[in-house]
Amino acid sequence: MEERLIIAGFGGQGVMSMGQLLTYSGMVENKNVSWLPSYGPEMRGGTANCNVIVSDDLIGSPIVTEATTAIIMNKPSLDKFEKDVEKGGNILINSSLIDRKVNRTDINAYYIPANDIANELGNSKIANMVMLGAYLELTKAVKTDSIVEAFKKVFGESKSHLIPINQEALEKGAEAVRG
Repeated sequence: MEERLIIAGFGGQGVMSMGQLLTYSGMVENKNVSWLPSYGPEMRGGTANCNVIVSDDLIGSPIVTEATTAIIMNKPSLDKFEKDVEKGGNILINSSLIDRKVNRTDINAYYIPANDIANELGNSKIANMVMLGAYLELTKAVKTDSIVEAFKKVFGESKSHLIPINQEALEKGAEAVRG
């Protein structure tokens, strides 16, 4: 198994957090992982993306040029990264903020209203976890339990009270792609 993932959106949408959670989860499961962040010049509201690889085998390079999956949080990121998903790969689109469909017919597109779901759960900041839940449901790259374990490492014990709502967001994301 090897998942080569591009996660992209605006700064502040939790793009880097998703990547870190996946990377730590892979380590919890004794998989080979890499995380390569890339930031625009602005701190919040600028572009942000990261490359994540979770693999049973050794990883030769942290750079993802042909993604098995892309998680896209905003329209500029869709415009930039749609071409980088390999034929037959997956693209997960935050349809709350993106009003267009993918232009390609050779990839599997999933439209998840992540911001709407997060708002229904009462916390607009967990849209990224909704998307992560959808991704895990489709790929099984790591276990949801590993994400929860990684949450403690990425965010620290002081944020552990947020685990239940984040678990709920992961489940709602999974439900969104089950069909």
